[in-house]
Amino acid sequence: MFELEMRVRDYECDLQGVVNNAVYQNYLEHARHAFLLANGIHFAEVTEQGIHLMVVRAELDYKASLRPNDWFVVQVQLVLEGPAKVAFLQNIVRKDGTLVLAAKMIGVTVKNGRPVKLLDELKALVSV
Repeated sequence: MFELEMRVRDYECDLQGVVNNAVYQNYLEHARHAFLLANGIHFAEVTEQGIHLMVVRAELDYKASLRPNDWFVVQVQLVLEGPAKVAFLQNIVRKDGTLVLAAKMIGVTVKNGRPVKLLDELKALVSV
């Protein structure tokens, strides 16, 4: 499983002193892009080929809150959902082991506005 370590910046927090709910999606997206890049898939290069990797569904289960300067990891695992669809199963885990968020992000590959089969490079990253 791919993991990316990050730290909460104070400006990501709301008046209650916790990370704003919308910021977690930024963490998840950054980790997905880092996962792809670490595995030789360059998001910008794929887009230049006219293929768009798009999130079509986001399921987020908030379990605990992050606070300023908390260290955490975002875990990424890829599973197949269909011929043109994958699910990024992602967890955000505080460094003390607390599960902060569990997410399932459904992504599809699209070309000319229509779903197309997954890139072979992407299929090779699917967990068994």
